[in-house]
Amino acid sequence: MPLSNFFVEITSLTMFTLRFFKELFLPPYEINEFIKQSVNIGYRSVALVGITGFIIGLVLTIQSRPTLAKFGAESLLAAMVAVSIVREIGPVITALIVAGKVGSGIGAELSSMKVTEQIDAMQVSWTNPFKYLVVTRVLAATLMLPLLVIFSDAIGIFGAFVGVNLKGDVSANLFITQVFQSLEFKDLMPAIVKTFFFGFAIGLIGCYKGYNAENGTEGVGKAANSAVVFASLVVFIIDMVAVQITSLLQY
Repeated sequence: MPLSNFFVEITSLTMFTLRFFKELFLPPYEINEFIKQSVNIGYRSVALVGITGFIIGLVLTIQSRPTLAKFGAESLLAAMVAVSIVREIGPVITALIVAGKVGSGIGAELSSMKVTEQIDAMQVSWTNPFKYLVVTRVLAATLMLPLLVIFSDAIGIFGAFVGVNLKGDVSANLFITQVFQSLEFKDLMPAIVKTFFFGFAIGLIGCYKGYNAENGTEGVGKAANSAVVFASLVVFIIDMVAVQITSLLQY
């Protein structure tokens, strides 16, 4: 992408974001559409997020055991895996999955509506399409992603429990005690806070790409694809910034 086009894209996205915050606080409030989108995002993602979380916990445990065993620290396996999942792996992997599934879905849906002139028809019928389509989806993604991450973390820790018992015999009570003794408020809070920003970025970029789609049906695929790529990149950037801020605050 030429540098001039890059700055045009950033400026356009900034204006789109400012319009979102302006429309967010103005009535009417599309409560029913917001609830519908929240259910859709959560329902459509929960199975994939759960399966992925379980595999991550299981594989991380199996891969980490030999290294810890070399240093005689195998007893720390549950604690190490739990902290890794809660602080970093769970939020980032879940955000990338949601970006791929929900972000692309929003981009494709809105771009289809754009090229078939359904968005223009909403304006003619005195419905604010930005508030109805964009505000509700961005809010739903922002609020649902933290819940999906908490679910993914829980399933991931269960996967770690299964992984620990593949070559050992650790009771559920002992495993849970080790996990909760290893986790602190400073592990949980920054991880949850950054997921709100992940969800906001995924919803906003998906809507931005779909709402501004061009070139007919060709633009639908392009909007869905670019929404995933752009949202995934922004997730990594937000995570990098969050890690730096957390480090500065000595979390």
